[in-house]
Amino acid sequence: MSHPYPVLFISHGAPTFAIEPGLAGAKLAALGRELPSPSAVVVVSPHWITRGGVLVTGSKAPETIHDFGGFSEALYRLIYPAPGKPELAEQICELLSDSGWPAMIDGHRGLDHGAWVPLQHLLPAASVPVIQVSLPMPLDPLGAWSLGQALRPLRDQGVMIIGSGSLTHNLNEFRGSAGAVAPYAEEFAKWTADTLRHTDIAALMDYRKRAPEAVRAHPTDEHFLPLFFALGAAGEQYAMRVLEGGIAHGVLAMDSYVFSSPDIDSTPR
Repeated sequence: MSHPYPVLFISHGAPTFAIEPGLAGAKLAALGRELPSPSAVVVVSPHWITRGGVLVTGSKAPETIHDFGGFSEALYRLIYPAPGKPELAEQICELLSDSGWPAMIDGHRGLDHGAWVPLQHLLPAASVPVIQVSLPMPLDPLGAWSLGQALRPLRDQGVMIIGSGSLTHNLNEFRGSAGAVAPYAEEFAKWTADTLRHTDIAALMDYRKRAPEAVRAHPTDEHFLPLFFALGAAGEQYAMRVLEGGIAHGVLAMDSYVFSSPDIDSTPR
């Protein structure tokens, strides 16, 4: 394609998002219809963490991993049969290695729910090849940004790069479907969107000190790191669109973001 493909940060919520799409699912579905079909999808999720380097899925037919327990049987019957793309996986390893990230192919691992649940709303036909990249630990926001930056060239090939995480993620306060919305989740979501609109990357990198209720919103930060991965792939200058998803289960902010080149396919909203 003539312009770099937009980059996404998606809040994937609880596994039940697969069968309870709500506002966030509807917004993702509309976005999927709006965007041109990507050549492939590359996604990171906090549900695949590795130590000692980065792993990249290399299967031609990655399985749907149901990496959760205690939910409705309907969830375990769902599959997302997108193909893999081994040649792209090899290219990703080269890009990562060239940027100082040791990377290897994992030919057996499939797609965890952080990858396939939002994709079933965004690209329901499951016809676009999907590659998942692990989050190497330990990792901080700057490291996650660097990881995304290494894969930025893929955008010029029409690849959709996704950081799938959660805008807020305090499961100790999980309130179920009927729970009242926690004000801190709304405050943290607003601060993040405002800071992104101002492209204040330094403030975002220091979010645990600068954002309201940051440690409460993210007792650990693995679900927020995919945002920095997406920002690294987006680049220092971007246009941003917020896909407002509301607050699920009282505490899970479900907003997603679309980052695109500032002079082309999107304007800040």
